[in-house]
Amino acid sequence: MVGMMGAGKTAVGQAVANRLRVPFLDSDEEIVRAANMSIAEIFERDGEAFFRDRESEVIGRLLDTQRAVLSTGGGAFMSERNRQMIAQRGVAVWLKADLDLLWARVRHKDTRPLLRTPDPKATLTDIYNTRVPVYAKADLAVEAQRDYSIADMADAVVAALLTRPDVLEET
Repeated sequence: MVGMMGAGKTAVGQAVANRLRVPFLDSDEEIVRAANMSIAEIFERDGEAFFRDRESEVIGRLLDTQRAVLSTGGGAFMSERNRQMIAQRGVAVWLKADLDLLWARVRHKDTRPLLRTPDPKATLTDIYNTRVPVYAKADLAVEAQRDYSIADMADAVVAALLTRPDVLEET
């Protein structure tokens, strides 16, 4: 799962993994567990470049898991190295949410280190505009709708995966 912060990568990823009866893995959670600190604390103490290096290492390790659903951090897919690893060992599914929906989901959360700015909505807009062309390189895109539940999004992801018989076959 790739996409912007607030797109639902963790919640939808967990639902898809449950539906497919495979493990759910979250690269951000693995980093937090290994560092014994939050992502915001890692950013503050070591900087974004340090975090991105650890993120690539963790994604590489998690992609070696046999069958699983992996949720990546919002910035992970921006790295050419990460995109190549995902393309070689899996399929990238972009949870495509529009800016208004993302803002509605993240505006009251203080757990997003990149949004700790004087104008977080403008920052989110800048990040969105930078990342969307890169997310568009994902193998599959699933459009989030404001009225979709997590189960609806999971259904849409599974339907998209079924278009790739090399990844998922209906039984």
